[in-house]
Amino acid sequence: MKHLITLILAVLSALLLSGCGAYEFRGTVLEPPNPAPEIPLVDQFGNEFRLSNYRDKVVLVFFGFTHCPDICPTALGDLKRVMEKLGNDAAKVQVVFVSVDPERDTPDLMQRYLAAFNPTFLGLNGDRAVLEQVYKNYGVTVIKRELPNSGLGYTIDHSGYIYAIDQAGNWRLLWAHGTPVDDIVSDVQALLRNPPRG
Repeated sequence: MKHLITLILAVLSALLLSGCGAYEFRGTVLEPPNPAPEIPLVDQFGNEFRLSNYRDKVVLVFFGFTHCPDICPTALGDLKRVMEKLGNDAAKVQVVFVSVDPERDTPDLMQRYLAAFNPTFLGLNGDRAVLEQVYKNYGVTVIKRELPNSGLGYTIDHSGYIYAIDQAGNWRLLWAHGTPVDDIVSDVQALLRNPPRG
C-alpha cells in the first residue's frame, strides 16, 4: 500500500511538473495571433519587400530612422546581439527596419547604416501614403518635431517596439524598448521550436 501511494505521488508530481513546463513568453503576447499586416515597401537594395516572401522565418520588425540619436541605434544593437546569440538559428530569422523618415533615409544611407549592425538587416522605405498605412496597421506613433537651432532641422518622435511575426505570418509578440536581449532571444527560440501548424 505504501509503495502504491509513493507511485501515485510520483505520477502526480510528474504531471504537475509537465504542466509547469509550458513556455511563458517574456514579451507582450497577442492573443489570438492575427495575420500580420503586409508591409509593401522597397528595401535598401531596390527589391520589393513582402512579408509573404518570408514564410518559414521569424521576422523581427522595428520602426525607426537613420538620424535617430538613441532609441534606434540601441534597438538595432540589441537585435545585432540577438542574432549573434541565436547562432545557427539566426538563418531562420529576418530583421526588418522600417523608416519613419522617408525623405532622409535614402537607399545608400540605409545600406551603410544597417551594414554597421548586421549585413542581413533589411531597411524598408517607400511612398509616404503606403508608409502611413503601415504605421497605422502596426499602431506606430510617428511625430515630426522641428529643431530650429539644430543642423538636423527636425527629428522624429516614434514608438520603440520590436514586433515578432512567426513563420506563418502571424503577429505574435512585441517587446518594449529596453527589453533584455536574453528575453528576446528566449522568445525567438520558442517561436522557432514551435512553428505554427497549417
